[in-house]
Amino acid sequence: MISSESIKYSLNNLKQRRVRSIFTILSIFIGITTIFIFISYGLGLYDYANTFLSESSADKVMIMAKGSTGGLGDTFSFSDDELETVRKTSGVYDATGAYARAAQIESQNKIKYVMIMGSDPEKPLLEELSNLKIYRGRMLTSGELDKVVLGYNYQIDTKIFPKGFELNDIVEIQGKKARIIGFYEEVGNLQDDSNIYVTEEFMKELYPEENLSYNYIVARVDVENLDKTVQNIEKELRKERGQEEGKEDFFVQSFEDLFETYASVLNIIIGFVIAIALISVVVSGVNTANTMITSVIERKKEIGIMKSIGSRNSNILGIFLFESSFLGFVAGVIGCVIGWALSSLGGLILKNLGYGFLQPSFPILLFVGCIAFATLTGAISGAAPAYRASRVNPVDALRYE
Repeated sequence: MISSESIKYSLNNLKQRRVRSIFTILSIFIGITTIFIFISYGLGLYDYANTFLSESSADKVMIMAKGSTGGLGDTFSFSDDELETVRKTSGVYDATGAYARAAQIESQNKIKYVMIMGSDPEKPLLEELSNLKIYRGRMLTSGELDKVVLGYNYQIDTKIFPKGFELNDIVEIQGKKARIIGFYEEVGNLQDDSNIYVTEEFMKELYPEENLSYNYIVARVDVENLDKTVQNIEKELRKERGQEEGKEDFFVQSFEDLFETYASVLNIIIGFVIAIALISVVVSGVNTANTMITSVIERKKEIGIMKSIGSRNSNILGIFLFESSFLGFVAGVIGCVIGWALSSLGGLILKNLGYGFLQPSFPILLFVGCIAFATLTGAISGAAPAYRASRVNPVDALRYE
């Protein structure tokens, strides 16, 4: 183990060469800061998704159209008979249909186009799937007309309209006046927090010229036999819709499937970004090695003097390894502090922009891991120069000018 005298000697040398030390630390902490930021946001996204798995979404599946449109409008729909088929399927405890349309909302002499969702309030499976909870006011009740519950952003000035709405305010949707009876809690993304929610009955009044059919079906299922239940739903719906296996125009997705897809994509993106950041760390490692090699050359005579008064090779090795490791440690600490500050600031900005789900997470292991990695980078970078210093011949070193 390195002695306290050797530590004081090493720190004094780093102080004397402070400019070189600062640039070495700078080269390492940039990479560590980048890694810290992206991992913190990645962990935050995992935490966000896990809240759904652990709450009311885990036992839900959604049945929707294949393709990117999601079955909006009249291009794809489910009938009441098909909804009843899903309800009667083995492993399904309950199911409800949901309408989705683009809607015009007018207020304060402004017109906006947003998503409107219509469903049966007596079976709030859609709200449970999206983890929607009332923030102010109350939920809709079955059969209510001219009443709406709005997403979180409608309360905030300039977010959607110049002035945020209050309970009992009147808005005009598709040319019909409706009273606001509630607001949902913040979901964390612009689309969901800008949605309008109405009853099935009011949805049909808003679109009288359309023969409305469901765009989605949400079902509560047996989570212990989730895969089997999904297969049962697919089989029964194929039979009801007269479609062959493999040629369905719909698909059944559990939240677990969605999370796995989401996690795999997130892993690829974060892994790619971290790989780029690691290149920066490798370059900084080379810079650290260059700094230590230069230090060995400059201090060759000092090494000869230390050896001539009894210092062993292991003492010299320890001194130079400590110096390179200490530079990495300091860079790691600074990188974590700056990474935490930038991530927190970014989280605040994103929240104000309506992307509250994009929030960083800061487990203690993230700090420990980044600091340990930076310290290890410094130690590995300084290993070869430290070994070279320990093998210096004291006679040659004393002659060195």
